[in-house]
Amino acid sequence: MADDCCGIGNDATTSVGPWLWSAYRAHNELLREKLKAKFDATEGPWLDQVATLLVDLVNSRWEGGRKMEERERETLEKLGKLLAE
Repeated sequence: MADDCCGIGNDATTSVGPWLWSAYRAHNELLREKLKAKFDATEGPWLDQVATLLVDLVNSRWEGGRKMEERERETLEKLGKLLAE
């Protein structure tokens, strides 16, 4: 008995299996891109603010010392306010 790819059978349609999988993956990738675009359009500006504050937080932790503690506290307050929106 020959290979039975993807349960399709041993005829001309056997070669469809890999293309079917490719079509499924392409569909998911397209949906993913559309969702990303929608999220970017609606949440993009807010996410930009969150990203900026997270970068500031990481940078303040690298600085160390009392200056770091104050900057970290301020950044965490701003982030808390932003996330509470």
